[in-house]
Amino acid sequence: MKNIAVVGAGISGLSMANYLEKHNLDYHIFERRKKEDLAGHGFLLPQEGLEYLSRIIDCQLLYEQGNFLEKYIQYSHKGKMLAEKNLDRVFAISRQALINILSQNISQEKITYGKTVTLYDIEKGKLQYKDGSYMNADFTIIADGSKSRIRGEVFKEETIRTVRESEVVNIVKNKDIARSISNDFMKFHHEKGGLTFGILKLSADTILWYSQFDNEKYKINECPPQNLKAYMLDIFNEWHSLIPSIILQSDYENVHLWHVYELEKLNPFYKDKIVFIGDAAHPLIPFTSQGVTSALKDCFALTEYLVEKRNIYDAFRKYEEERKPEIEIHIKNGRVLLNQFLLPLNQYTENILPISYK
Repeated sequence: MKNIAVVGAGISGLSMANYLEKHNLDYHIFERRKKEDLAGHGFLLPQEGLEYLSRIIDCQLLYEQGNFLEKYIQYSHKGKMLAEKNLDRVFAISRQALINILSQNISQEKITYGKTVTLYDIEKGKLQYKDGSYMNADFTIIADGSKSRIRGEVFKEETIRTVRESEVVNIVKNKDIARSISNDFMKFHHEKGGLTFGILKLSADTILWYSQFDNEKYKINECPPQNLKAYMLDIFNEWHSLIPSIILQSDYENVHLWHVYELEKLNPFYKDKIVFIGDAAHPLIPFTSQGVTSALKDCFALTEYLVEKRNIYDAFRKYEEERKPEIEIHIKNGRVLLNQFLLPLNQYTENILPISYK
């Protein structure tokens, strides 16, 4: 393998680059966005995700940028504690912090930002720039996210659908709020279902909050960004006082309104000289909290088979055979968690943990 093209410089693409770097495989990353537009918000990393990260980064750097959560605590919207569960080394970190750590091992000469590429020749794995010029690669690894443009070009018959859940996600830097919150994953639920508010402490002065909406009941998707704060305050005004306080003190310049999508049916993970990883291969709805860990496991498995197998098609086939069954479990679990979210609280099952485990 002389040259590998990686499309996407998010968590999946940078993780893949780190694994390729570790095995001295030549690659170049192409990212359509500018570097400063890749910040995003944050996520949870279960223990398994930390183990796969430890193979490519110094985890001490990671631990300095995030926070281990001790318990998951479920509350009613008024603040009554309903249940709690100990967490086994579940780590919260911002997306920007993890991107910065993953970027440290990658030479900037190996990443091209601000250039959109499309497929020129699927069988040969050739990429084309907007100006019509193209570059050769032995094969291409696609890591361009859940609504992957290139996946849509390769699998033209795929059906991607909107999920009955939307999210608002934000990060707040406020020492007073952070000080008032313990190192727990706190989640408040409306008793009628279909509306939650979650809080994760990222550091001594920073929290991540997110709200999940049944988008058939709440028209969050129709709310203009400039009206989002007022809309949120109206919806959560009578919830536990911590929640409207957080909403009120948040800066909405970089707030993210997340429209959640899923594939009706998983595509193959590869075609000819094109192979997909992370959300580009298998979008997972956020209830699973397994998006980053699954991407890391994709990168590890694909790299191992690329090193082990002489033929890239054998490597792609083994990669898919290993990863697809686990992904199908997470998709099934995610749909179960979504259906539970839509139910009234008194119909919830005893399995309250909002993380999918295989």
